Amino acid sequence: MSETATAAALAPMTAATSDMPDPVTAAESWFGIVVPSAMTIAIPEPLRALLDAGGPVMLILAAMSVFALTIVLIKLWQFARLRNGGAEHIESALNDWQAGRCGEAVGRLAQASNPLTGVVRTAMLGSLHANDPAALREEVERRAQGVLTALRSYLRGLEVIASLSPLLGLLGTVIGMIDAFRALEAAGSQVDPSVLSGGIWVALLTTAAGLSVAIPTVVALNWLERLLEGVTRRLEDQVTRVFTGGLRLDGPIVSAQQPVVAPRIPHAV
Repeated sequence: MSETATAAALAPMTAATSDMPDPVTAAESWFGIVVPSAMTIAIPEPLRALLDAGGPVMLILAAMSVFALTIVLIKLWQFARLRNGGAEHIESALNDWQAGRCGEAVGRLAQASNPLTGVVRTAMLGSLHANDPAALREEVERRAQGVLTALRSYLRGLEVIASLSPLLGLLGTVIGMIDAFRALEAAGSQVDPSVLSGGIWVALLTTAAGLSVAIPTVVALNWLERLLEGVTRRLEDQVTRVFTGGLRLDGPIVSAQQPVVAPRIPHAV
């Protein structure tokens, strides 16, 4: 067979081989292997370049930031329910309770969907029946702890993300510095300063990302804890007002006791 015929026969195979992607080039980006292609397309190019440069640590930090944002949104929804779920009914019911209109007070709380109203209503209904005061307080405290535990949920996750993300960023920096110095060693006597400087900024990228995740998470965690403390104090005040609703601290004094004067002891002569 002549060389011209052989070249003509191998031409389709050569064209098919040239159309195949280079396996080395395809494997250069770990991000394209780990993340599905549909999700990769949805990520903007600058963000995708940062995730690719930072290594797997950047992907972990990105996932932690998404989890932290999800937790914050859930907590905001829970606290919004406390504010918009008929919180004004509790104050009106407490005013009726202290004025002696116990039936109206219980009826107001039955119309509200606020989780705190169930605790206050339990205290009112228990006070209207002949219950043991100590047992009633235990039951009210148990229900209050259930509401507060639900509000306190997922805050531990924010604490873990806030404390772990800087450490992960530091780990990524150490790994990047190791890779940079390995590349510098492989260069031998022909050292290029751009290799070291490029490796250093890529390594520091994970530290910046870790701090960027940790700082907003700490701020959100402290803010949510302050909101939880406010709800706890408000609930304690409302339950206390139910149990002390029968006290009379103003008006005319019904009976007054004269102060007892100790007898004078004569001095010894």
